[in-house]
Amino acid sequence: MEKDNRDEIEIDLKELFFVLLDKVWIIVFAGIICALSAGIFTKILLKPVYESTTKIYVINRQDSEKFTTYSDLQTGTQLTKDYQVLVKSRPVTEQVISDLNLNMTHEELSNAITVTTPTDTRILEITVKYSDPYIAKKLADSIGEVSSERMVSIMEMEKANIVEPGNIPAGPSSPDFKKNVIMGGAAGIVLSIFAILLIYLLDDTVKKSEDIEKYLGLTTLGTIPIEESILESKKVKAARKKAYKKAYKKGYKGGVSNASY
Repeated sequence: MEKDNRDEIEIDLKELFFVLLDKVWIIVFAGIICALSAGIFTKILLKPVYESTTKIYVINRQDSEKFTTYSDLQTGTQLTKDYQVLVKSRPVTEQVISDLNLNMTHEELSNAITVTTPTDTRILEITVKYSDPYIAKKLADSIGEVSSERMVSIMEMEKANIVEPGNIPAGPSSPDFKKNVIMGGAAGIVLSIFAILLIYLLDDTVKKSEDIEKYLGLTTLGTIPIEESILESKKVKAARKKAYKKAYKKGYKGGVSNASY
């Protein structure tokens, strides 16, 4: 009858805690280095992006000579998804690029535009992202005007009203410097903890007498203390070097004699 021999690894959480506590300076140092690296990367390599938002009030009035009815409001709400598509359509973006004389493609401008509709409203919020805050405002205003005219011609409705023109952003919307620094520091701490624990768990060398009893099942009768200063002294180093040379010469001569024999 064969018995399966399985190596079981016992993990003592308390022991791991003290291992991390002993290496806490490495964890702190790694966190600081990664946080600084993330901050430098954000400031130097990442370009700031600014957002400008304009708002359009859209309503599809069935009879322009009468007051707005509840049916008109309901129709306007249902058509907001169509309006969102029209805002990012090629005719609108290409006309805006031409009017502002920008070096952009339809795809680039379309990806920079975000159109949202607050719940239960007929208002379109058009947000444009660009690396220059003033051009971002110009883009938002131009897209609002051009898309309004496009809605009138396509949907056969009254002209949409500009509720709020684009704003000049006071600061960049991205990248978030504080967020990147915090995430970089956290990543450094996590990686350093993982590396320390991995090195500790893979190290199977015997460091103390308790390890002999734990892993080999042998009882230690006693220990001989050795001072590190003695091991590192010049006499001990010289004697060790001499013993290595002597053993190497014996081994070399024995190899030659065996070969000749």
